[in-house]
Amino acid sequence: MDNSQSSGTGPRPLKRRDFLKKGILGGVAAATMPGVSMAAGTPPPSATGVEPFELDEITIADLQKGMAAGKYTARSITQKYLARVAAIDKKGPSLNSIIELNPDALKIADELDKERKAKGPRGPLHGIPVVIKDNIDTRDRMATTAGSLALVGSKPPADSFVVQRLRAAGAIILGKTNLSEWANIRASRSTSGWSGRGGLTKNPYALDRNCSGSSSGTGAAVAASLCAVGIGTETDGSIVSPSSICGIVGIKPTVGLVSRTGIIPISHNQDTAGPMARTVRDAAILLGALAGTDREDKATADSRNGYFGDFTQYLNPKGFQGARIGVVRRYFGFHEGVDKLMNQAFDAIKQSGATIVDPADADALGQLGEAEGIVLKYDLKADLNAYLARLGPGAPVHSLKEIIEFNERNKEKEMPYFGQDLFIKAEALGPLTDRAYIEAREKNLRLSRAEGIDAIMDKFNLDALVAPTESPAWTTDLVTGDHFLCSSSTAAAVAGYPSITVPVGFVFGLPVGISFFGRAWSEPVLLKLAYAFEQATKHRKPPRFLHVTDVTIDW
Repeated sequence: MDNSQSSGTGPRPLKRRDFLKKGILGGVAAATMPGVSMAAGTPPPSATGVEPFELDEITIADLQKGMAAGKYTARSITQKYLARVAAIDKKGPSLNSIIELNPDALKIADELDKERKAKGPRGPLHGIPVVIKDNIDTRDRMATTAGSLALVGSKPPADSFVVQRLRAAGAIILGKTNLSEWANIRASRSTSGWSGRGGLTKNPYALDRNCSGSSSGTGAAVAASLCAVGIGTETDGSIVSPSSICGIVGIKPTVGLVSRTGIIPISHNQDTAGPMARTVRDAAILLGALAGTDREDKATADSRNGYFGDFTQYLNPKGFQGARIGVVRRYFGFHEGVDKLMNQAFDAIKQSGATIVDPADADALGQLGEAEGIVLKYDLKADLNAYLARLGPGAPVHSLKEIIEFNERNKEKEMPYFGQDLFIKAEALGPLTDRAYIEAREKNLRLSRAEGIDAIMDKFNLDALVAPTESPAWTTDLVTGDHFLCSSSTAAAVAGYPSITVPVGFVFGLPVGISFFGRAWSEPVLLKLAYAFEQATKHRKPPRFLHVTDVTIDW
């Protein structure tokens, strides 16, 4: 694939949305042009008058200490988060990150309080409110719709594996979050964070900005302290992108570490659920609850059972000592402010005892787009139809074809801003036995693994690769859709390998993340490095809920 050139300091790879515009690649949101919402010399915009919140930025450990000391109960914590949602998600800034609250949340909290009193806590998530993306099945009074009106009334046959794990750990499902509809695989000219059912989610750092996606609502809710932690899903970028743009930590696990059973799919080759949190430690705690083998998801059979359990054991503030980190320079040069933050990050990493190998690139990483798009469209048709079949004869729709027809009948509500060209192209494809699909999948694995991530890490004897996750958030535009610059998510996404994004700083008050990614099942290494970076730099800052971006500040 030919690379376009930017005016920055290095080559700019073609973006995922470049392929979307050609009708080639579906998937999730990437990064955009930052835009400017204020003229030079304009007074700084005022915040939206959000009141101080007792649980703002609180960690899982602090919540557990509070419950152990009698300061909090699961009920009181849940009540405080519900009040926070009412105050700033439904009113005030009106973030619109929560698509539906769990009507049984307080009842569940009461049951967990009784259990704690009688038996003690189950573990670190006992009584902790969690939000989950609205493409994750729950067998309760909440719906699972992927943001689509076509699935309103759908009744999943069971909790997803992820939700089963959360409930077993004692977590409280506080509610479901809005998302880019169908995880942003419906149209090539879409707006991230918008769904027909949920409307538009706003960025808590500047309400005129986008949250990226497709886990938009989870990113905004976690950043704004509407919950303790959250769950997103990713096919390509949908965890790490909104995490970066919302200033939080996001973990995209190795495909197979976390089961996909009961999650509305795009691609069995790339889909995964993962944690989104304000700290690396909280993300690691959540990952430990999610990971596990599932006989209904064959990919989990490849996972390594020794990694299941407590992922916090890998957190080490001195994790950079002796490490070798490779810089993937093909993801630089698209924004001077981001490049500056990354170079400062490399200084901090070196000062913490690591060796920086710069550059550490492979041409294969720039050749992934077309084959990825072919695979995702084929997988979408096959996997979505299989998911819908699980819903039984009473489901509101039974196939991708019926979803397309529903959208056509309900254009005013489902397609007021963009269409469904990717759905239509996917529906026109044949079975997964088609030669085009098989060859594209083989090409994906060769380019992303053997000639990509694995080749780079072998050549330079590396522990991990790093790159900027995204550019700063762009101005939301329902007329022309997302405006993209670059994203570093595709290599790990296509390979099925893990990646972790951590805050690296701010550009004009807008968060930016740094991604650590590496080989399959390298979550322990990546967590060690991400935690060391977080502890050395402490870049996370809570949002101020500005009406528009303040270009007079640079945190």
